[in-house]
Amino acid sequence: MDSVVPPKELYGIIGYPLGQTMSPAVHNWGFARLGLAKVYMAFPTPPERLADVVAAVRALPVAGLSVTIPHKEGVGALVDRVTARAATVGAVNTLYWDGKTLVGENTDVAGFLLGLGVGSGASASAGGASAVVPDSALVLGAGGVARAALAGLREAGVARVAVCNRSAARAVALAEEFGVRAVAWEARYAEDADLLVNATPLGMRGKAEEATPWDAARFRPGRTAYDLVYNPLETRFLREARAAGCAVVDGLTMFVGQAREQFWLWTGCELPETEARAVVLAAMGA
Repeated sequence: MDSVVPPKELYGIIGYPLGQTMSPAVHNWGFARLGLAKVYMAFPTPPERLADVVAAVRALPVAGLSVTIPHKEGVGALVDRVTARAATVGAVNTLYWDGKTLVGENTDVAGFLLGLGVGSGASASAGGASAVVPDSALVLGAGGVARAALAGLREAGVARVAVCNRSAARAVALAEEFGVRAVAWEARYAEDADLLVNATPLGMRGKAEEATPWDAARFRPGRTAYDLVYNPLETRFLREARAAGCAVVDGLTMFVGQAREQFWLWTGCELPETEARAVVLAAMGA
């Protein structure tokens, strides 16, 4: 009699569009690497289909999901529980099951903290960088990834944090929410922060690739420049920071960190950080 092969557990990512996502590459590699009977797929989900897809997650069931733009804020209302970290950030990027409870989590914070050498869960044992927790930080940008950075800086205990954005109103609102200072975009160079975080899309592959939120002449040795853009791996922001004598942290560190945290939530297993990074680089063609 032929043996029956049990179906693989289903995982995936929802967002729209999903043409550039690296998540299937890293998670499917991880399942294969650890011999787990699981598969990860991309589920392009227009905004008007979000509620239907979450209903399908419950019915199939889907064992876990990554969530990306434009659903990180809206999906929280469709789950059974949102973690304290996700509530603080105001965004959900991961769904997992706790028994019969569908939980919304945010692993972007853990990914961000990995770049500072600070971690919990899967990130706690991440090799590589030692802690570089600064006394002060300036976050450039006021979007979703900036929220994760601000939450991470709070968890890391950074004493002095400021945020600035081209839209002053967005910076002020975000500063009030996180209890930090708002700085006018035009006044950002007056900030003598130890850590500069690029949470804008400037430098991202495409039309903004040669853009940067920071003038090369304004870097100073001893600072750390952390770019949350990961494609390309070395942005203009990082290239000019390194040339000026700054320590640099690339955005792939955060991406791999948040993926490792997702994988750990879903499986209880840890992905080797260095190998996972190499898989993403290969998928990017780098």
